[in-house]
Amino acid sequence: MSLELPLIAGASFFAGLVDSMVGGGGLILTPTLFSAFPAAAPATLLGTNKCASVAGTSLAAVQYTRRVRLHGRWLVPAVLAALVGSFAGAWSVTQLDPTFLRRLLPVLLLAVLGYTLANRHLGLTHAPRHAPHAQAALATAIGATLGWYDGFFGPGTGSFLIFAFVRVLGFDFLNASAAAKVLNVATNLAALSLFASSGHVWWSIGLTLAAANAIGSLLGARLALRHGAQLVRRVFVLVVCALIVKTGYDAFVK
Repeated sequence: MSLELPLIAGASFFAGLVDSMVGGGGLILTPTLFSAFPAAAPATLLGTNKCASVAGTSLAAVQYTRRVRLHGRWLVPAVLAALVGSFAGAWSVTQLDPTFLRRLLPVLLLAVLGYTLANRHLGLTHAPRHAPHAQAALATAIGATLGWYDGFFGPGTGSFLIFAFVRVLGFDFLNASAAAKVLNVATNLAALSLFASSGHVWWSIGLTLAAANAIGSLLGARLALRHGAQLVRRVFVLVVCALIVKTGYDAFVK
């Protein structure tokens, strides 16, 4: 354990840094946990991972909301929908096999990457395109759909949230990342509560990972806020490329 802890703490730091900007932190920390503890129950490793994620996303959400104005009229129903959706997704795992998404995921991510690269100015200007009621309804639909996905399967949720807020609502990448972090807090809390209720969290390790993730998240959020939508867009493209490679390998090679 003494040798594994520095490794997974470092992974948690970098996961928090990346995740606070564009999502995709699970791409770093989750495989590291599975490599460090190959004999552990997968649910326990996922629950411990969520312990770190909750800390990081919560701190990032606080940092963003201090500088980015998010309106409660659409954010509150979207958060509630994400919370309910995440619980529903977690329940769906008990009824359905999520493996059918493994081969679909890299294709969806490739479409997101292609669309982003084809539209060079996408997400660089914050220009919400809907009236308040329509914006609230669309944000709620995004929260419910991707909340369910996060509870049911999970990989790439933060990146999908950001893309949805940019493409559907007309946000820039910075505002979209801020909104995604708030929704991610809800979905991560829902997942953590389910794992914890069944005893699938290593709290001693999880709290160490949470501290490292929070520090990385603080740094990532400050970088995003300092350099704006242009930097977030670039990191988004890099993370989506990495997700395509990882999920494509898992689906078609592994």
